[in-house]
Amino acid sequence: MDQKPRYRRGVGMIILNSRKQIFIGQRFDKDKSAWQMPQGGIDKGESPAKAVIREMKEETGIKKNYKIIYECKTWYFYKLPSYLRKKLWKGRFIGQKQKWFIISFTGKDEDINIKTKKPEFKKWEWSTQDNILKKIVPFKRRLYTSIFKEINNIDD
Repeated sequence: MDQKPRYRRGVGMIILNSRKQIFIGQRFDKDKSAWQMPQGGIDKGESPAKAVIREMKEETGIKKNYKIIYECKTWYFYKLPSYLRKKLWKGRFIGQKQKWFIISFTGKDEDINIKTKKPEFKKWEWSTQDNILKKIVPFKRRLYTSIFKEINNIDD
């Protein structure tokens, strides 16, 4: 059996509203502070750009009034804490390797519907980078800091 540590391939998204606030959702977890930006896996044969649109629809219900405005230059990694590794993805992965995107959302809040077929979030809100870094689960803080560093240095 292959013992090499494996990372699940995925995507993440920074959905910005017209005020440059960022969508975050509170996950259905035991930890009531489990907030994050939408993310998800890449299906076999699917490109990251296709995956991010599919995941956005699945997790936020956003189907229109959006545009991908930036794709991060690199893949970002995070490791799961050991107590989660056996619970998630049947223990096959130690964490995720993710391609992140910035998506401009020009719709209304009413266009967002987190009560999807398989709900990921129980609550959502528009937030700031600083607030997100305070709310995010600790094991993703370095990941989010790195992503924010890249997007804050984009040449306009």
